[in-house]
Amino acid sequence: MLELVNINSLPVFLLIMVRVLAFFVTMPLFSYRTVPLQFKIGFSFFLAMIMFYTVDSSGIMIDEMFIFLIVKEALVGVLIGLIAFIIVSALQIAGGFIDFQMGFAIANVMDPQTGAQSPLTGQYFNFIALLFLLAVDGHHLIIDGIFNSYDFIPLDTFIPFGNTSIADFVITTFNNMFLIAFQISIPIVGCLFLVDVALGIIARTVPQMNVFVVGLPLKILVSFVAILVFLPLYITLVQSLFSSMFEAMHTLMQLFGGA
Repeated sequence: MLELVNINSLPVFLLIMVRVLAFFVTMPLFSYRTVPLQFKIGFSFFLAMIMFYTVDSSGIMIDEMFIFLIVKEALVGVLIGLIAFIIVSALQIAGGFIDFQMGFAIANVMDPQTGAQSPLTGQYFNFIALLFLLAVDGHHLIIDGIFNSYDFIPLDTFIPFGNTSIADFVITTFNNMFLIAFQISIPIVGCLFLVDVALGIIARTVPQMNVFVVGLPLKILVSFVAILVFLPLYITLVQSLFSSMFEAMHTLMQLFGGA
């Protein structure tokens, strides 16, 4: 503790805390509004205090570049958390695809965690995914990711934004997010497409039946049954989703470090 109180060690501690705090601003699970702000700040402080004794700080000094180091640390934390948030957003996109076919697209609800409009099925998928993440100690892996980021991006180095591979990787990750969303939603969307085909055939063969009255509750019933049947497959896809999230964080840290 005496070393931490030393005035020469305060700039290093400030840089570490800025990265950790910025990481919690955008990281899934920790960035939600349901997590109190006091907890985020306090947890970032104690986590930075723990990491302070393990991070190489020999090249840090207060000069005219120190303010740019602070900005760099904030960008590193925000961008690493943001790339993970983009991957997890596949759950909301998949829920939007399913709700559009079910007829629930008009029934979006306010997500208390992010403060944005969210589809009902997307919320359901998101809750299951978060419970799965906590069940397999994924939150510990998230914290371990920000801890290992100092091995790839030291405190005294800057991000090579001129490297085009960083932009290419972000675009590829964004494309993979839609691919994962399509994989999650395609079983239910495929079943609803078959229901639409069946209703179209019925409308042509039995004109007396009002398919618009029968179609909506039938599609909702088929959707619930399909979600129940494909839930084990969904758990497997969520496991793959979080593996992709940790891999994307690791790759982005390597690119930031110039690897």
